[in-house]
Amino acid sequence: MKTLRYSAALAAAITLTSGMAQAETTLNLLLDGNADTIAMMEALTAAYTAANPDVSFEIENRPGGSEGDNMVKTRLATGEAGDIIQYNSGSLFQALKPAETLADLTDLPGQANIVDSFKPVVTAPDGTIRGVPFGAAMGGGVYYNRKLYAELGLSVPKTWDEFMANNAKVKEAGKVPVATTFGDTWTSQLFVLGDFYNVQAEVPTFAADYTANKAKYATTPAAARGFQYLEDVFKAGYMNEDFGVAKFEDGMRMVATGEAAHYPMLTFAMATVKQNTPDNINDLGYFALPGPTADKNGLTVWMPSALYIPAASPNVDAAKGFLDFVASVEGCQAMIGAIGATGPYLIKDCALPADVPPSVADMLPYFQTEGATAPALEFLSPIKGPALEQITVEVGSGIRPAAEATALYDQDVEKQAKQLGLPNW
Repeated sequence: MKTLRYSAALAAAITLTSGMAQAETTLNLLLDGNADTIAMMEALTAAYTAANPDVSFEIENRPGGSEGDNMVKTRLATGEAGDIIQYNSGSLFQALKPAETLADLTDLPGQANIVDSFKPVVTAPDGTIRGVPFGAAMGGGVYYNRKLYAELGLSVPKTWDEFMANNAKVKEAGKVPVATTFGDTWTSQLFVLGDFYNVQAEVPTFAADYTANKAKYATTPAAARGFQYLEDVFKAGYMNEDFGVAKFEDGMRMVATGEAAHYPMLTFAMATVKQNTPDNINDLGYFALPGPTADKNGLTVWMPSALYIPAASPNVDAAKGFLDFVASVEGCQAMIGAIGATGPYLIKDCALPADVPPSVADMLPYFQTEGATAPALEFLSPIKGPALEQITVEVGSGIRPAAEATALYDQDVEKQAKQLGLPNW
């Protein structure tokens, strides 16, 4: 694991106040290892230390996926999670038992700057707010290479059949239709999770019925469809040959450079393109995951992750000061300055720059059109089975058929619901 220490803080670690030495406070942060996460946090901590030279930061990067989830839960349970953690909002946040393990941020002054739509996804069962947003809201859809689309005369698909027809033409041209990166198992979930706008359009009560144990993936055709999409793409031979070991950054490189036509991914990934293949940033477009009909096409939306303070932190007050800065317009602009605009930020009066990349411009009309977005299921229900990414890897690799996978995931979900103590389970 990598630990970063910010020398800017060290240079001003000791100041004199009323003839007394002012002690330095070091805040320990636990973050995921994504490049955009690191860049945003470096910008935030550098800006904060410049204004508060008595505060320094140590950053530890955790693994992604289920390994990282387990690390966060274990450290919270043992009181060893440090002073600030960055972690998912929504259902995974609820699985942390936030009322017990995280500090109450309801009265944080910066809460007044945060848009109201974010607050429910970091609200504990006791009604208290436990986090502040970190990064931009995200869409869950498909990156596509605009140059390759123009070369092959393709149009942005509005239905799954149109998407598969485009894939067939891409394969005929000798390119990879769908970049697939199961080396990072979490990336395998996008066809299932990104399809929720289409599920809700067809079955508006699914989220509530699913939470109440009245609806299942295996017995709801609209919900099962995402698993079938994975199976269809595999069987058609539309994946890259190294799909089992390729990583997230490989997928973004492939679609950015035109080696692949498509990559199902969340829109935070533009930061990776900006870092790794900046010359190709304008070659990318973005569209919502197509569903069965064109008239109900819309985007599934992910709230950003959040920053939380472990209840066991010895530096709760100092950590609250930093989170108050993160929730300010100044903090928001520091994040935009670090990675650009990958989507709308959830801090009031934090404006996006006018010259956003085409893929971000493609996403914004969904947010600006009434009824064209829907929250991902994990923001409408506290239940998300922890084994989903392993199950979707199996389906996308041809190991397990979609019909069997939906039943297996329903079993996984049941375990999670019982652990949360939800009624009717």
